[in-house]
Amino acid sequence: MPGFAETFLNLAIMQAALPYLLQGLWTTLLLVALVVPLGVAGGLGVALLYRSPRRRVRWPLILYVDFFRAFPPLVLLIFLYAGLPFAGLEIGAFAAVAIAFFLNTSAYYGEVLRAGIESVPRGQMEAARSTGLSAGRAMAWVVLPQAVRNVLPDLVGNTLEVVKLTSLASVVALPELLFAARQAQSLTYNPSPIVLAAILYFVLLWPFVRLLSRLEHRMLAGR
Repeated sequence: MPGFAETFLNLAIMQAALPYLLQGLWTTLLLVALVVPLGVAGGLGVALLYRSPRRRVRWPLILYVDFFRAFPPLVLLIFLYAGLPFAGLEIGAFAAVAIAFFLNTSAYYGEVLRAGIESVPRGQMEAARSTGLSAGRAMAWVVLPQAVRNVLPDLVGNTLEVVKLTSLASVVALPELLFAARQAQSLTYNPSPIVLAAILYFVLLWPFVRLLSRLEHRMLAGR
């Protein structure tokens, strides 16, 4: 047991590595703060455009959603970071991660929000229009609040996955939390920084997990 603690829970190494890991955590939070709002905005655009009766509008959206939900985000990230330079277009690690995650998450958020909008009875839109509201205002003030409430557990769960997805950014040497932990491990020849990173991830994600659980239980109780 002392050998296990010395190898995986070396407090001295954890204390020395903590400032470096906190810098990586800040990059992770910055990435999440950028990707989640952009993903929600892109997903909302997909969900609203999907309501168009024109096939030439809907079919490209269907292909977009299906492609980026099926395409592995890690492969997409590596392609943007390491493949585009061969075509003369070179972007930095942070931009590559942000674009790859935006394309992936907007497809997932779009599908969730589309399902939420379709779960609202059409009579709600008709009733809102009968009061004099325009189609846009009826959607924004009447339909969307109900749609978000109906799929809130899915939105929270998808956001949880986005936070975990940021660990892939270490592949392109973006100095986020996992990358910082791996660098600290290579310098100390000890896995304790990786364990510390896991603890930080848990502290960051556990509130989302509890919130998701409460929302799911509340929705089950409401049924």
